[in-house]
Amino acid sequence: MRIGVLLSERAGVAALGRLADDVRRAADDGFPSAWLSQIFGVDALTALAVAGRGVPGIELGTAVVPTYPRHPAVLAQQARTTALALEGRLTLGVGLSHKIVIEEMYGYDFGRPVRHMDEYLSVLLPLLNGENASFKGETLRGDIGLSVPNEGRVPLLLAALGPKMLKLAGERADGTVLWMTGPRTVREHIAPTIAAAAKAAGRSEPRVVCVLPTCVTSDAERAREQAAETFAMYGSLPSYRAMMDREGVEGPAGLAVIGDEDTVQAKLEELAEAGVTDFIAAEYMPGDDRARTRAFLKGALAR
Repeated sequence: MRIGVLLSERAGVAALGRLADDVRRAADDGFPSAWLSQIFGVDALTALAVAGRGVPGIELGTAVVPTYPRHPAVLAQQARTTALALEGRLTLGVGLSHKIVIEEMYGYDFGRPVRHMDEYLSVLLPLLNGENASFKGETLRGDIGLSVPNEGRVPLLLAALGPKMLKLAGERADGTVLWMTGPRTVREHIAPTIAAAAKAAGRSEPRVVCVLPTCVTSDAERAREQAAETFAMYGSLPSYRAMMDREGVEGPAGLAVIGDEDTVQAKLEELAEAGVTDFIAAEYMPGDDRARTRAFLKGALAR
């Protein structure tokens, strides 16, 4: 199992410079990948193109870009431009987002999410692969080619938690990227569902990229309290709530990877055995705990 880090969105006018420092540090620390979420701050693809250019040897990924607000051809063009800036080191993670965001904030219809994603990929994937796209569906259409001069394709991961989305990810994408999903759920639901779909479609073994809050600490109770506060909103979103119920935990704090070095190491081994191919640590505690967490993760790279 590879180990990467989730980049924290920076504030202020120097945000991109600080993000570039974080990417450089992740690469210098030996992490094979670093990932950036997209919520309501900086645009993830633009930020990675700026912050990651000139930092060789590290995969940079989005976790994840919502599909609804952008036509798939527009997203493909931006992703391929970002991949060009990063010399082919981009992995594009996309997802549906959530009904409360797509309907109430953006004003799009969220009534047929699986149909939307299936048709979205029918335009996005050919363009990411350097081919022309010609598709007319029930929710969107596209008849276009791009001239961005990439040397190869842009890998795609699909945020998928339900069985239909996991099947789609296995059949058409390079894997899935998860958030708020624990080892029991990966072992019993995520990994077997996506692997079976990929095998049936004649595709290679899919990546299972699992992002979780992580803290190596001597004060696990305080770290859990902070996790409960920091990530409270995810417990109210239906897709993540369903994963917590599968895992048998009350809320996000129950999914966070927290404890001393031996405890966290055991949790990472459990995730690897469950089928996670890439563990991405969201280092959320400040100060000494953050430094201790990073030191542990660097050491784990050599294990």
